[in-house]
Amino acid sequence: MPTSTAYVATDAAPRYAKQLAARLGRKVPVTDTDTGPRLTFDAGTGDIRAEAAQLVLTATAADDEALAVVEDVLGRHLERFGQRNELTVTWTRSG
Repeated sequence: MPTSTAYVATDAAPRYAKQLAARLGRKVPVTDTDTGPRLTFDAGTGDIRAEAAQLVLTATAADDEALAVVEDVLGRHLERFGQRNELTVTWTRSG
């Protein structure tokens, strides 16, 4: 199952994690995990983890096409929220 991760530098990681989960949670189910919210899309899942100086996004899906959808949704929304702080989401794929 393909997975990708994005490490987004920010000093407001908890705020962005909460905002992203709340916004996307209006359209998809959100589950709280030990590490943070998990969003369940038709295409796959997106995990959001707030750390001290960064937000860690992890996208997982059944295939590369579905993974691209999850990456796009998470990345596009976070970049929109963080536009003022010039947040940039860059995905690195594995598996």
